Amino acid sequence: MTATNQPDMTGIEVRHARRCKARRGGSCDCSPSYRAAVWSQRDKRKIQRTFSTPRAARTWREDAKTDLRRGVLRVPRPTTVREVGDKWIRDAKAGTVRNRSGDQYKPSVLRGYEQALRDRIYPDLGGAKLSEITRQDVQTVVDSLDETGLSASTVRNALLPLRAICRRALARGQITANPTTGLELRAVRSSRDRVADPIEAAALIAALDLDRALWATAMYAGLRRGELRALRWSDVDLASGVIHVRRGWDAVEGELEPKSRAGVRKVPIATALRRHLVEVHEDTTALAFGIDPERPFEPWSVADRATKAWKQAELTRITLHECRHTFASLMIAAGVNAKALQVFMGHASVSITLDRYGHLFPGSEQQAGVLLDQYLERTQIKSHVPTDPDRGETAGKS
Repeated sequence: MTATNQPDMTGIEVRHARRCKARRGGSCDCSPSYRAAVWSQRDKRKIQRTFSTPRAARTWREDAKTDLRRGVLRVPRPTTVREVGDKWIRDAKAGTVRNRSGDQYKPSVLRGYEQALRDRIYPDLGGAKLSEITRQDVQTVVDSLDETGLSASTVRNALLPLRAICRRALARGQITANPTTGLELRAVRSSRDRVADPIEAAALIAALDLDRALWATAMYAGLRRGELRALRWSDVDLASGVIHVRRGWDAVEGELEPKSRAGVRKVPIATALRRHLVEVHEDTTALAFGIDPERPFEPWSVADRATKAWKQAELTRITLHECRHTFASLMIAAGVNAKALQVFMGHASVSITLDRYGHLFPGSEQQAGVLLDQYLERTQIKSHVPTDPDRGETAGKS
């Protein structure tokens, strides 16, 4: 007992029933439970247990503190899909779990993963032990999602966090087989993103009264929406002719450092972009396209203004993300190689660039033959070695 003759309730939470008057400042009219907690410095987490009496809670807590000091009490290892999934999310947010490129997950990606687990995976598999779920269990979830009318891409996206969780568990010996492989999934019918040609791109920008520099930067520099929101005038080096992409903007977290090493990059300022930037450039560290120096533009507001202007000009609307695709298309058409484009786009690897834009690179047999012929002709001209077209041999040779 304490000096006030009250039991010591340190580390113990009284948990009242949902309808108990104590929750609204009145007297308790329920039979509360008592949740005791101790902190495991080794695991960097609380260990909690709930009891029906305060005495039992206090006794357990004192014993638990002793066991922690002796090193015989540990945080229970997560075993269910929900427990393992929640721990995976926590670790990913802390940066100890990384994506396959070795970079931290973006906050927006983790929010999507949390929602997918909560809405699509946990209702059917959350209570099952991760080590015991089978491929058929996961296939049943897939079939159920298909029956609700979700698109093929939505179903595939719902599986992404579970796939990542199982890959990590398999690598650490927590499971012996990955139940997310070999699933029967509907094919995703990809639709080509809208891409503006050079003349249309210029017309779309010219039709705008406001935000012209913003849309020009999206079209001719290919920055992501979050990168456009976070861009500061100090990142725009007109003298050197480059834009330094140093950060992004998350809708919830705000200004963020890029999660990928490739995200930090320099993008050339083409003349078509420079003329628009010169008109509005400021010698400050303010956000380039912000509502004010420290508040970024609202994407919906920018899109709404542009859509109205394009409708009046009888032009087909385009999104900021489609402007990024347009930039890639223009660079490829201009002859920029895949490796350089990877750097400008901020892709983690050239394979991502080729997977996304490979169809735009010259690659047919006829084109390859023409390119080879042109190369051989250039080398022959440089070496001044004439050939006999009839014999296919060097003239003057016997």
